[in-house]
Amino acid sequence: MNPELALKLKTLPETPGCYLMRNASEVLYVGKAINLKNRVRSYFQSGHGHTPKVRAMVARVVDFDVIICQTNLEALILESNLIKLHKPYYNIMMRDDKQYPFIRVDMHQDFPRIELVRRTQRDGAKYFGPYLGATGVREVLDVLRQVFPLRTCTLALPDGKTRRPCIQHEMGNCLAPCAGLCEREQYHAVLRDALRFLGGQSQAIEDTLRAQMNDAALALEFERAGTLRDRLRAVEKLTEKQRANKPGGGDRDVLAVARDGLDAMVQTLHIRGGQMIGGDHFSLERAGDDSPGEILLSFMLQYYSEAALIPREIVLPELPDESDTLAELFAELLGKKVEITVPQRGEKRALVELAEKNATDALAKRNARSLAQYDRTIGAARSLAEKLGISRTVRRMECYDISNTQGVLSVASMVVFIDGQPAKKQYRHFRIQTVEGANDFASMEEVLSRRFRHGLEERAQRLAQGLALEDGKFSDLPDLVVIDGGPEQLLFARRAMLAAGADVPICSLAKRLEEIFLPDREKSILLDRHDPALHLVERIRDEAHRFAITHHRGLRGKQMTKSQLEDIPGIGSNRRRALLIKFKSIQAMRDATLEELTSTPGMSKPAAQTLYRVLHAGDKAEEKTVTSLI
Repeated sequence: MNPELALKLKTLPETPGCYLMRNASEVLYVGKAINLKNRVRSYFQSGHGHTPKVRAMVARVVDFDVIICQTNLEALILESNLIKLHKPYYNIMMRDDKQYPFIRVDMHQDFPRIELVRRTQRDGAKYFGPYLGATGVREVLDVLRQVFPLRTCTLALPDGKTRRPCIQHEMGNCLAPCAGLCEREQYHAVLRDALRFLGGQSQAIEDTLRAQMNDAALALEFERAGTLRDRLRAVEKLTEKQRANKPGGGDRDVLAVARDGLDAMVQTLHIRGGQMIGGDHFSLERAGDDSPGEILLSFMLQYYSEAALIPREIVLPELPDESDTLAELFAELLGKKVEITVPQRGEKRALVELAEKNATDALAKRNARSLAQYDRTIGAARSLAEKLGISRTVRRMECYDISNTQGVLSVASMVVFIDGQPAKKQYRHFRIQTVEGANDFASMEEVLSRRFRHGLEERAQRLAQGLALEDGKFSDLPDLVVIDGGPEQLLFARRAMLAAGADVPICSLAKRLEEIFLPDREKSILLDRHDPALHLVERIRDEAHRFAITHHRGLRGKQMTKSQLEDIPGIGSNRRRALLIKFKSIQAMRDATLEELTSTPGMSKPAAQTLYRVLHAGDKAEEKTVTSLI
């Protein structure tokens, strides 16, 4: 330990506060403590039985800062803000950028709307949610609009204007306050029933609709009875999903955590108005060796950053060390008391166990996806290197393809995969400069020669300047080059690469049997059709072909436009640009009138007349031919 760090440890205050562990360039970890002196010094004492993650973090610490706070609650809030600001590597971070949808009702309006929003604000409106997706919210809104005829328009009512009611009123979906067909009190009576429904009191709504339907049937009002029946079915269908579990009344979230020694997964179950409305899971990287209490504390500080997300009760498998302070913080944000509980038996305990099962399942599935992704990318690259006899790690792969139309506008593509995945910022195009006609072999030789000649020159320059090779245009040389074609294309490509002064492993992939050819080896390599190594080579080959074809088509389209406009007297580059912006295509210019061509910005009448005459020269020739035939 350096003397300066030892001195700072001796002079630490015995007060609440936050500490920031640093290396030479960044904040590694942010923590809080009731007693800064005891907490910070414990990191540098060998007998505390630290986890591997803490030992790795302490080994990198070269300095630390402390911020003194008045209370433990103040320190907890500051810790949360500092973690969001610095995003330290060793803190538990919730990888989630979701913006959950809410239903919003502004009760300050005379005729409020029920609307979907993505953010909550302290504006006095009522918010219901969060819902786990816009689909769920729209399903609720569809039912609300069938059952409660509230307006959906964005008119600022009342505005003193007299309007005719719209089709929504004719369909029975709106009370038409815009047309003065309902009073404020009548509208708010319907709105109160809608709010009761959103608050989970669906049974009362079902009973009311059922009674109204029966009354209408007894009165022989069968059309109205049928409408009420459809509304009742819509409500029952929606509430059936929400009643899949019967967790009891109130608003609560149930949280649980699963760990695998490396990462952790937190599962949430959301209960609103006594009905389960869904759940979600969140992956926490590098948190697998932390205790469940530490994980849940860090998760809740980040997850419940918005007051509208906080329920009246949070049910956990175990209490974090700072549960009382956390409940105090949430109560301050929500404006109501928030309970954090750990049930030992009964219905709530069953919900915790359900959340734990879901967390374990989500973690297992995430690990399985990660393993499958590894097999398709880094694992496939390593397997390919082994099968091709390449001793070094294949990190960067490059694939080349040629595209032309009967030798015209020949282009080549260079596609790059790093660790088995496309690195699209590294893709490059080449225009063939020295080859006439459709000669793919010579074109490939030219491209490989240019690529490695430029690459070696740039590499030498960046090394001399101490710059990173990965940031250059061509200085990062590949570990494997793949050529689209057979042994002939491979021969020309390797000859060009060696002539440029580079010696990189190279192979080619022939499309008919998906054979892999290597230099100086007559027999091709045939990999199993299900081998991830073969799939990787096929992916990069297909990507190179797509990239070359797309660029070639773009050039061909530009060439066609250019050839028809550039030869017209009086149509320079500025007028060409203006014409293409306005008309988009040559055909649209041909269909335009002389007046429309003249009105194009920058066009003079003589230039427009010349353009019109040239574009319609073929029409006159056709008329002449038809006349002569007649």
